[in-house]
Amino acid sequence: MAGILLAAAKINVVLLMKTLYICSMDKMKETARKTADLLIKIQAVKLNKKEPYTWASGWKSPIYCDNRKTLSYQEVRNYIKEASVESIKNNFPEVNLIAGVATGAIANGVLVAQEMNLPFVYVRPEKKSHGMKNQVEGDLQPGQKVVVIEDLVSTGGSSLKAVEALRDAGVEVLGMVAIFTYGFQLAEDNFAKSKVKLVTLTNYNALIEEAVVLGYIAANEVDSLRKWRLAPAEWGR
Repeated sequence: MAGILLAAAKINVVLLMKTLYICSMDKMKETARKTADLLIKIQAVKLNKKEPYTWASGWKSPIYCDNRKTLSYQEVRNYIKEASVESIKNNFPEVNLIAGVATGAIANGVLVAQEMNLPFVYVRPEKKSHGMKNQVEGDLQPGQKVVVIEDLVSTGGSSLKAVEALRDAGVEVLGMVAIFTYGFQLAEDNFAKSKVKLVTLTNYNALIEEAVVLGYIAANEVDSLRKWRLAPAEWGR
């Protein structure tokens, strides 16, 4: 009898874990959808297949993402703050320091740190050439556990430079939370190589799906837009 009860208890635990996992996945999908919806509605994200934007790398892109516009809308910035805090609590509960990547993620990082009652620092793209020659601005202590806040991840290069600077300063980087990622394979490889866990509120695929729902793009444009993400350097040539 005891063996039957034990087996039943184990089954219930497994079922509970599966249920929690499904609920978590549903929540992540809804966050991705809602974030994409807000970004499109405030025109922080612009999609233009006919007249693509040119990146500094020379890539032609059908999408332009300016998440700094979210700061101008109280409802949007509050949602991003709350979603970021929830992501941090779920993925990096031992955090005791928030760091923002300059300049785009400084404000969001401050909002998150304030909400979580945690100290905040920000990371410059490179060391200052004068004064204290700091790259990390603010007070931090070796061994602190930091989550990095970023507004956008493309290849991951600048984001991971910030991680490197923080590690050089002696803190432990638990991971990064960003508003948006293009989902390039190059970025995934770079984050894996640097051993940094990346969590994002939304992503390119969610953005495209929501853009179709909102009538921002036509359904027959989706295939071309998805192909761009897979081979951005070749798109439009």
